[in-house]
Amino acid sequence: MSNDILLYLLIGVIAIFVIIVIAYLILRKKMQASGIREIQQLRAGTEEKKFTSEILYQKLYVRYLKIPFIKRYLLKIRRRLEIINIDDEYLTRKQASKILTNAILIIIPLTLIIVALTNQNTLLMCFLLVFEVFLADTIINGMVDKIDNKLLRQQINFFSEIRHAYHEFNMVEEAIYQVAQDDEEPEMSRQAEKIYEVLISNDPEGELEKYYDIAPNAYLKEFAGVSYLTKEFGDRKIDGASLYLKNLNNITQEMQLEILKRDKLDYVFQSLSLISIVPILFMEPIKNWAVSQFSFTSSFYNGRVGMIMQILILVMTFVCYILTRKLKDNGSVNMNTKNTENPWQAKLYKNPIIKKFVNLFIPKQGTKEYRKLQQDMKDAASKDKMEWIYINRLALCIATFIGSIIIIMYLHNIVIQNVYTDPTADFDIIGSMTDKQTKTAMQLTESDNEYILHFKGQTDVTQEDIEKEMEKGRVNKDYVDSSDEEISVAAERVLGKIKLVNSENMQWFEVLLAMVFAVIAYNAPILMLKFQARMRQLEMEDEVMQFQTIILMLMRIERVNVEIILEWLERYANIFKEPISKCVNNYESGPWEALEQLKEDVSYQQFIRIVESLQAAVEKIPIADAFDELDTERDYYQARRKESNERLISRKGMIGKAIGFAPMIVIFVCYLIIPLVFIGMTSMSSSMNGLSADYS
Repeated sequence: MSNDILLYLLIGVIAIFVIIVIAYLILRKKMQASGIREIQQLRAGTEEKKFTSEILYQKLYVRYLKIPFIKRYLLKIRRRLEIINIDDEYLTRKQASKILTNAILIIIPLTLIIVALTNQNTLLMCFLLVFEVFLADTIINGMVDKIDNKLLRQQINFFSEIRHAYHEFNMVEEAIYQVAQDDEEPEMSRQAEKIYEVLISNDPEGELEKYYDIAPNAYLKEFAGVSYLTKEFGDRKIDGASLYLKNLNNITQEMQLEILKRDKLDYVFQSLSLISIVPILFMEPIKNWAVSQFSFTSSFYNGRVGMIMQILILVMTFVCYILTRKLKDNGSVNMNTKNTENPWQAKLYKNPIIKKFVNLFIPKQGTKEYRKLQQDMKDAASKDKMEWIYINRLALCIATFIGSIIIIMYLHNIVIQNVYTDPTADFDIIGSMTDKQTKTAMQLTESDNEYILHFKGQTDVTQEDIEKEMEKGRVNKDYVDSSDEEISVAAERVLGKIKLVNSENMQWFEVLLAMVFAVIAYNAPILMLKFQARMRQLEMEDEVMQFQTIILMLMRIERVNVEIILEWLERYANIFKEPISKCVNNYESGPWEALEQLKEDVSYQQFIRIVESLQAAVEKIPIADAFDELDTERDYYQARRKESNERLISRKGMIGKAIGFAPMIVIFVCYLIIPLVFIGMTSMSSSMNGLSADYS
């Protein structure tokens, strides 16, 4: 990087800092001059007289809502925080504004760095600036995940306090109410208050179902459900200990395992997303260094092949980045934060013309293709509708085709421009030309350009025609006094350039190639569904062990039967949700037959064993006896669960490292080493042939 670029970058950062300080002072002055009515209502008499960061974030929240592009991210953050901060509008606004502000403060300096590093490569700069949109999603999701993980850790402290309060009051709802008064952990206090309201409501069962839909994580669902069952059916002693407290201990152990799992996944993947992106920032410095040190590489980096390699690396980086993000998915709640009610696909699908066009591609219900796609969506736990997926496919297909045509035309233009602008000289293998050599080479290029423009478009031009024009000097006088050999060499060079310029037009096979890329893009959403389904299969064992914990909590509670257990499993299922839901719907028609069908619908052996135990509990033995090994071998299952998580993290880590490091390897191998070696060998071979010809 040159000193000028560093100076411009430093000046830009200082200017932005000064602007932020000025805006801060102006905003502070306005806030001190007049209060904010909306904030006063939210804070209900608790407004501080002096300026604070909380007031700043509340003010910024209102401002962000007025900016269209920023508003999209703000509402996306809000949708996730609303679930964690139940009915706490003030805290939701503060956290949403703070997260978005922090993301903006990261993106702005990054934008300046990208512009400084890639200002000579418009295509790369545009791609990286668009890429920042996806990077912003990663930054925002990471910050929200921290709040989600913070809530999970607060739950452990909450359950510990619940144990003491339950010993004191011996009533579930009173214990929850007492602990919910703690304001030191506001996120958990809101959840506890909501669960308390559910338990004391006139219709606790109905309110509980509503809470299940908005609970931030499965462990709060389990806690709310166990608390309701204990309140309704009463507590009992198992081996001298409270069953309710034993169930709390089971949930706590599950949360501890989940926290360890998330921490390890965060540690493994904390830098992989960045590693997959950062290498492309060095593409332009690598290119500049190679051209400055080895002049013969300029034809590669500034030509069509170099540009194609650059585009392929950019596309590969984008794909690797997306896959790394999907792979890291640590199971935090509500990962799908987009508007599933009325996204842009749904708005587009409402247009009658577009709807009719999209329906031409959607397979008919009952066909093999329709069932296969439906199964892929279920396996991937996709929240999208089938028509939305096909809108994505068609949009990607059309955009890729148009983009490919534009890029192909751009590549043709690059070749033509290089003919007109590249110095015409024999380059040294190592080093670069002197100023005098460069000036002479450019004069020769300008002379050739005059002949190219004179004969441009004449496909039947010959070397003899060019030689005649050079001898007569009608185009320019550069070759009037030259020898026949010099004119012949110059005419041959100019003819090659003319043929190259005349041939750089769109060809039929290039349109066919654009169609191939469009077909690949059309199938990309389906391939992504299959990838997500494959990643979810890695977590089958973990989900089955969660089922074992749920059954362990329910099997000792009186009046709990197989149907209730199935309903609980359906509520917390992810991978096996579809077959369990089918079993619950068919249960009234015949419990044994419904469970037998469930065994046929799944192939995972550990889950089949659970279903067989449920079958035994339907007609033969009590539920507690059917699953007695879960209680007696609890320590073994816990140890196996830890080992299973270790294997899962290890496998994800290996796949993630292979994907994350791929762009870096490709850039240094395919964009630096191979061009240097291949072009260097070719140049040396040409030089040796030339020397041999001169010697002979």
